[in-house]
Amino acid sequence: MNDKLGLAHFWAQGDAVSHTAAIVLLAMSVASWTVILGKIWGLYRLRRSVVRAMQAFWAAGSRIDALEVIRREDGSGVFAEVAADAVAAAEAYEARTAGGIGAGVDASEFVGRSLQQSIVLAQARVERGLTSLASVGSTAPFVGLFGTVWGIYHALIGLSGASHVVLDRVAGPVGEALIMTAAGLFVAIPAVLAYNAFARANRLVLAQLDGFAHSLHAYLVAGVRVGGQATPARVTPLRAASAG
Repeated sequence: MNDKLGLAHFWAQGDAVSHTAAIVLLAMSVASWTVILGKIWGLYRLRRSVVRAMQAFWAAGSRIDALEVIRREDGSGVFAEVAADAVAAAEAYEARTAGGIGAGVDASEFVGRSLQQSIVLAQARVERGLTSLASVGSTAPFVGLFGTVWGIYHALIGLSGASHVVLDRVAGPVGEALIMTAAGLFVAIPAVLAYNAFARANRLVLAQLDGFAHSLHAYLVAGVRVGGQATPARVTPLRAASAG
């Protein structure tokens, strides 16, 4: 009888409820691995291009050139979007009219708020998919446990009314039902490990992004970079523009 035990035999003797639980676990596994592979590829592109993109951005001779080069070099697009939003805010401030309720808004505050909003959107983009991994990691064991309980119940119902309970008749169905518990753990463990790894990697990316935003703020408002490096040519600080 041991030769007959296996996934095919388990599937054949299962009912609609156990089949549904198995399909749900399979869908969770496919979804989590899709997110995992996508996040790995995204982080690889980001780490490979971020240093080169930053160097090219700060070496550009103008805002337009800086945006073009960071869009070309930033494979993830996260840093490029923050830079584009900051430059757009600076240009909007420079082109403002003298009147209106926002006439007295400080350049630093205006660009700072725009950068803050852009970083929030970038953070949501960087952390995309983590909620799915957390959901799979927390719910897959319970789906597997439900399949196990239902499989044992289904096996006991099949044994009801029998005058003699043979061990082989119990061991097979119960062992096959326990496969659902193993399947739930098989789905949940990679999702949990990947969630923790990506959460740590995202913290490093967001720290880099926050530092870049502070440098952008000083660059656009005061005309200098943090650390005392010179501003690229043909860039007018907002404070100087507003004073004129």
